[in-house]
Amino acid sequence: MKGQYTSSRTLTKDIVDKIGGRHAQDITRKDVLDLIMTVVKRGANTQAGIVLRELCSAYEFALGLGKLDEDFANPALLAKASLTQAKVKLTSIPGKRVLSKDELTQLVNWLPTSAYPANVKNALRLTLWTGCRSGEICAVAWKDVNLEDGTIHLRETKNGIRRYVQLSQQAIEFIQQLPSKNTTHLFSSQYRRTPIVQEYLNVAAGILRKEGKMLDIDHWTPHDLRRTVRTGLASLGCPNEVAEAVLGHSPKGIIGVYNLHSYDKECKVWLQKWADYLDTLKV
Repeated sequence: MKGQYTSSRTLTKDIVDKIGGRHAQDITRKDVLDLIMTVVKRGANTQAGIVLRELCSAYEFALGLGKLDEDFANPALLAKASLTQAKVKLTSIPGKRVLSKDELTQLVNWLPTSAYPANVKNALRLTLWTGCRSGEICAVAWKDVNLEDGTIHLRETKNGIRRYVQLSQQAIEFIQQLPSKNTTHLFSSQYRRTPIVQEYLNVAAGILRKEGKMLDIDHWTPHDLRRTVRTGLASLGCPNEVAEAVLGHSPKGIIGVYNLHSYDKECKVWLQKWADYLDTLKV
């Protein structure tokens, strides 16, 4: 269902809204190229690839049903060939966005009273304290939170390895004041009582930008917060192996084979230092 929803939204936003009023047989290679490059220029290379794929599939489906002339050339396929020849990357570009100290200061002071829905701003705040993936934070259930030990048990992670996220005192106090009645997760949907999903954070950000209520800094995403935490820990002097453990990254190569230390205690120490640093940015 989620895949169907995403495909439908892609077709509507980036295809139907742009060329939906024209006859399918009138669309040219240039039309598709212009369409795809519009998406690329906004920095959404992966989305551009999805748009091209869906448009190509739609044309192939129509051709298979005889809705178009047999000698009609699929303009999306032609555009794909041109983009490949021009070496236009239609997959994700490794992110390099890190919030500067000034930007982080603005964010720390703006976020608590921002126009974000409460569940979104709260998820983003915990992301900033922990360095977790925002999707992992969205999925945290109350049963996996141990405030006495100061940990969150992540049962599902990107690399498939369960781990315990260490909480600073600030994060513990923050979680203590979150509403927990009639909900199984820390950040639940207002109406369905199910956990919000990472995509909802991006949708909420888009709404704020459209309404002119977003923080006035260069474009940033929830994942940029994770990168900012990692970079910030390094700037504070955190050892590399500890900072990587904070992110839940497993050691690579021979080190990963022989060094099985969890660094839990060290992570708690440095995440506390990070939280204390964030406090110094408050005005």
